[in-house]
Amino acid sequence: MIRSLYYKPGQPVSTDIPPAEFPRLIRDRRGMLWVDFIGEPGEQAEPILRSFGFHPLAIDDALQETHTPKVDDWGDYLYIVLSILNYRQENGVFDAEMDELDVFLGQNYVVTFHDQLLTAVEDTWVACQRDIRHVQDGADHLLYRIVDSLVMSYMPLIEDIDAQVDQIEDKVFDRPHPEILEQIFALKRILLTMRRILLPQREVLNKLARDDYRVIDPRDRVFFRDIYDHLVRLHDLNESLRDLVGGALDTYLSVTNNRMNEIMKVLTIITTFFMPITFLTGFFGMNFFEPVAGLVGWTNQEAFIATMSVLVGLPLLMYFWMRRRTWV
Repeated sequence: MIRSLYYKPGQPVSTDIPPAEFPRLIRDRRGMLWVDFIGEPGEQAEPILRSFGFHPLAIDDALQETHTPKVDDWGDYLYIVLSILNYRQENGVFDAEMDELDVFLGQNYVVTFHDQLLTAVEDTWVACQRDIRHVQDGADHLLYRIVDSLVMSYMPLIEDIDAQVDQIEDKVFDRPHPEILEQIFALKRILLTMRRILLPQREVLNKLARDDYRVIDPRDRVFFRDIYDHLVRLHDLNESLRDLVGGALDTYLSVTNNRMNEIMKVLTIITTFFMPITFLTGFFGMNFFEPVAGLVGWTNQEAFIATMSVLVGLPLLMYFWMRRRTWV
């Protein structure tokens, strides 16, 4: 799908402009054009991108290749690659995947290319149609609004992860089970994926905020510097959450090992209690003591009572002895 939005001072915002009109509109420096490609096949998008005068290498990068976040200066326009984290939560487990947003930024136009609907782009698109102030400050300011919406979309994810880490810590001490371990590893994966996005993307915003690009108004660099500050804060939060998740994993393993040690301790004590009983019953269960050997007294009532007293009393004596040694 290809959609377009054009604004010119003194005129209302117009949409759904035919692609054949794009070269004429970008020649008018007073207007501002935004063209958005959503999952458009390469063979259909390439002729339109070429009509803007983009370099074939930049077009190939946008249509075919996947890159880490970067910014390339082609003089009259910038080619910018931004990574996006798409995530969903099912049964308390996070699942995330990376997507890519390619942006061509010119003096009076913005071209965005992505494979699926992106919330940040959609919110900005709706805002531009609702309020012309989002488009009347120029193409570089429109790019700022898109990237700012993209970066701020990570904050709900950070809050959800923080809340889930607190829940996991409570569950670990209450009743650890394998599902908690699955949630911990899912959090580690999504935080690692976010880290792979934040670090290079932070460098991209640092360049937009500090380097001298022809298509970015020096007065608008402060806005990109603000996004850079947000990314630095997000990276710090990501590192803190990674430490918390690592601590939760260590706590889970420690609690599990302690519980296993307690179980082994109880089983060892039970086994120790029954060891002398097993010996006595095994010894006297042998066929050496037969009435024909003159040992009929072994089978009378007094011998039975004495044997049962030993079988019951010996484990009790061992128990109190272990208590005195603080083994139980």
